[in-house]
Amino acid sequence: MKLAHQIAEEVRARHVSVEETVRESLERAERVQADLNAFITIPHDAALARARALDESLAAGETLGPLAGVPIAVKDNICTAGIRTTAGSKSLDTFVPPYSATVVARLEAAGAVVVAKTNLDEFGMGGSGENSAYGFMRNPWDRSKVPGGSSGGSAIAVSAGVVPLALGTDTGGSVRQPAAYTGLIGFKPTYGRLSRYGVVAFASSLDQVGVLCRSSHDLALALDAASGHDPYDATSLDAPPAFGAGLNSSTSLEGLRVGVVQELSGEVNSEEVRAALGRMVGRLESLGAEVGEASLPNAPHGVAAYYLVAPAEASANLARFDAMIYSERHGENRSGQAEVMMRSRGASFGPEVRRRILMGTYALSAGYYDAYYGKALKVRQLIAADFIEAFRDFDLLMTPTAPSTAYPLGKKSDDPLAMYLDDMDAVLANLVGVGAISLPAGIAANGLPCGVQLFAPTLQDERLVEVAAQLEHTSDDTFSPIAPDYA
Repeated sequence: MKLAHQIAEEVRARHVSVEETVRESLERAERVQADLNAFITIPHDAALARARALDESLAAGETLGPLAGVPIAVKDNICTAGIRTTAGSKSLDTFVPPYSATVVARLEAAGAVVVAKTNLDEFGMGGSGENSAYGFMRNPWDRSKVPGGSSGGSAIAVSAGVVPLALGTDTGGSVRQPAAYTGLIGFKPTYGRLSRYGVVAFASSLDQVGVLCRSSHDLALALDAASGHDPYDATSLDAPPAFGAGLNSSTSLEGLRVGVVQELSGEVNSEEVRAALGRMVGRLESLGAEVGEASLPNAPHGVAAYYLVAPAEASANLARFDAMIYSERHGENRSGQAEVMMRSRGASFGPEVRRRILMGTYALSAGYYDAYYGKALKVRQLIAADFIEAFRDFDLLMTPTAPSTAYPLGKKSDDPLAMYLDDMDAVLANLVGVGAISLPAGIAANGLPCGVQLFAPTLQDERLVEVAAQLEHTSDDTFSPIAPDYA
């Protein structure tokens, strides 16, 4: 699969039809699905109908947008009009939204075609891709390894060459971590720059839409098309996008100050990840950046704070799935609404979702609110203050995206704490609301991709894309290759 900007150029020039491009993507999706279980729904008829409509528009002399004919995949917790949206949960198995999320509608207005809804950890709760009601996913680089989560299906779709662009959601690293595990660019902007309207809520103060792709040019096209204020989202920011403006072939990062966060860059990471971090430092310095040591003193407490704030918000958001309006009903022949609700929730939610609801409900309960949830909010403020202080000395901050490369399927399934600790780098950007990007940092000695993460101050997201572009332009190898078995 070619890159998004290449496809759009060929479609507008009438060198290839949208239908041909979409058919190729759909056929590859079916092959990949049999290997990796990346998708929940592949809407063949809807995708081909839209492709034909775009071809007819071209034939009539109309000009298509910057993503003309580009096939995209959408994480299945993002609403798509007329296409089932399950959030990876049996509680929404038959839900077909009557409208599309703003980000989807805007990409479609730019000419994109949705060819797949991707598998995910149920409601976005999981970091491995193993917690979906529709089965676990496999990493295209090594089928015995996890692809990461919760946007694992979206990462697979891009890494296996089904689509050049995919949408995910990032509540605590759920775009960036699977990007690192599969060798991709994974980006989440400042909270509020991409609308959350039409996204099934997990933790509303942390949830964000993000993009997975293989090219900084493609990333800029997608962000320029999808960003901007949305009156349907009260948290949406009025910050006009200018991501494409910073793309150029310059090979210099002269004067850019990058701080490596000392609390997260040491022995807590695997040898492969430390080597990847060292490679990225060297590449940045070779391009003229000044790399130093930064400190976020409260960063080690980020995971603990996150796993109080996120489950508490999930407990509130998922209360609506009570089988009265949403979800399937169980035990209708039994007495009382309360029992129907209780049985339905128990039958429709997977174990990880139930665990987090229980954690969140406990943290919010009388007598424990101040001790747990209230204290977590104070730690969140301390971490935000650390970022503000660090950005006085540095333009960007850098950490590993995850403390290891992708690990074997099943390795951490029975140890939730170990899996939660893998989020120590990624959750910080969500707690604080700053923009963050995971960039490919080469292939480790074990044959798996590594990722390194950059943070930017609030509303300086364009700088992250510009740095990604300059690193990409000076890469000796393909910056973000398709997984070898699918190339």
